[in-house]
Order: sequence, then C-alpha cells, then structure tokens
Amino acid sequence: MTERSASRERIPVGISACLTGEQVRYNGGHKRSRYCLEVLQERFAFEPFCPELAAGLGVPREPIRLVGRHDETPRVLGTQDPSLDVTERLEEVSQAFVDGHRHLRGFILMKGSPSCGLERVKVYHPNGMPSHSDSGAFVRALRRHFPELPLEEEARLNDAVLRENFITRVYAFDDWKRQVEAAPGFHALLQFHSRQKYLLMAHHVETYRELGRYLAAASKLPLAEAMAHYLQRFMAALGRPATRKGHTNALLHVLGYLKQDVDGEARQDLLTAIEDYRLGHVHLAVPIRLLTHYLKRHGSDYIRAQTYLDPHPYELGLRNAI
Repeated sequence: MTERSASRERIPVGISACLTGEQVRYNGGHKRSRYCLEVLQERFAFEPFCPELAAGLGVPREPIRLVGRHDETPRVLGTQDPSLDVTERLEEVSQAFVDGHRHLRGFILMKGSPSCGLERVKVYHPNGMPSHSDSGAFVRALRRHFPELPLEEEARLNDAVLRENFITRVYAFDDWKRQVEAAPGFHALLQFHSRQKYLLMAHHVETYRELGRYLAAASKLPLAEAMAHYLQRFMAALGRPATRKGHTNALLHVLGYLKQDVDGEARQDLLTAIEDYRLGHVHLAVPIRLLTHYLKRHGSDYIRAQTYLDPHPYELGLRNAI
C-alpha cells in the first residue's frame, strides 16, 4: 500500500529556520532538528523562515517577549528595552509570508519562541511579572490568515501520537491541494470525501457524519463556499488526534467490507487483532497490516482507495508506535 505515497515528489512544508541549522536565533545560535533533517527531509521539501529576521531584527539581537494582559492580544517588545516594539512589523512579515506561501502543506515551529511558539509561550505583565501563556505572534497570524495549515512544534514530534497526527494532516492537506484545489469541482470534492471517509471517522465521528450530511446538499451551494466550509471542518477534525476508540471504530467499519469474502477463521483473526489493538496490547500497524493483506485479495476498489489504510509513507513507521 505504499505506491501512492512513494510515487510523489517531496511535499512543501515550512519550518522555523533555526531548526534547519541556520544561525538565526537571538544569540547567533540554532536549534538544528535531527529528526526533521535526517528523516522528514526525505519526504518534505522544507522552506525555512525566521519571522524575526524577516522583521529586520539582526543576529545577534536583543531578545523579545510577549507582553500583555489576559484580555488583550500581547505585544512583542524587547526584554531589555520595552520601547522596542516589533508587533506591527511581525504582523506585516507574517501576512506577506502567508500571501507568498499558500502552496505549503504544513509548518514545523520552534517551541517557546515569542514568534514561532505554537502554545504555552510565556506572556508577561508590563511590570515584568509572568502573566499567562499564548501562541507566538507568527503563529497567531498563521491561524488567522491560513487556518487550515497543519502546525506543530518540533519538540512535540517526539510524542508518537502527535507526530503521526501532524504527518497525517500534512498528507491529507496535500491530497486536497493536488486533487481538489488544483481542479475545483463538486465531483472532486465528493471523491476527496469518499477516499478520506474512514480517516475522518477515526479522528472525529461527529464531523464524519456532519460532513456527509453537508455534502448531500452541497451541490446547491456556490462551489467556493462549499469547498471552504468542507476544508475548514475537515482539517479541524483531523487536528484532533485519533484515539484507540476512534481507530477501533474505523477498523471495524473497514472489516465490514470483508465479512462476506473471508472464512470464519480469517474473520476471527482480524477481530482478534482489532481487539488486541483496542486493549493496547499491539500497535495500530498490526490490525492495519492484516486488514490490508485481505483487502488486496478481496476488497473493492472503494475500500482499497481509503487513505486511512495508507495515510503517509509506510517507511516512516508512524503506526508502529501508536
């Protein structure tokens, strides 16, 4: 089941420049990510970006931080000289970045950065005391202007579930870009939903049902409106990491396409593998591999086309750890 993934060229993904080894941090250092550069770079065509450098801050430079209260959007000020306010400059370069990078399928961010931190970035009161946490300024701009773009912090890729979830979202968004956005039409939208059906079910069954109902009447809507609504809801659902319960539900639905075509012993083997996964005794790769074996011989074109069975390159081994 790897031909679909292996045949593609590398996917364009943004990345905080310091994670690629570029010496762009405030102190002239970097935070080179071995996983990104030694594993993911075989699949992703990374496009590095440092919003602070783009905003005109030099290297080395005075550190910046988020300053504000709970009920306001924090400003981005110098830690030593509060009169250094780069809030508007960061907003401008972030907007310009989005305008020129709509082709990206995801972005990997630097943890804790006042510009690139995904979450839990410290915000300070004007008096210098810690206040609360927020996202970095660049991340807030990405969420406003490019909300469907998959985002993740490099440090969180150490978590097997979050790693698999982010890469799944990148490949799903790539599918959308190639097959729907490149040739818009209701048929393309329906075909996308058809092959993503069980992946969506595994992540959020309520959205799976909601979008099925929505598409049943979508042909009466303007195409651009239907596509925008669908993509927003689809990517939001995939942003929820799938649970064992969600995966088990999807696996059982896929198994339903084999019940009339395999003998009782094979059926029991499949049910046992799914149950072992549900109980946490084996990783997801075990029931998936067994299902795939039988689907190659007995499955319909529809069920074999499900991206749930092959959402990202098998060689990454992502489902061997969840």
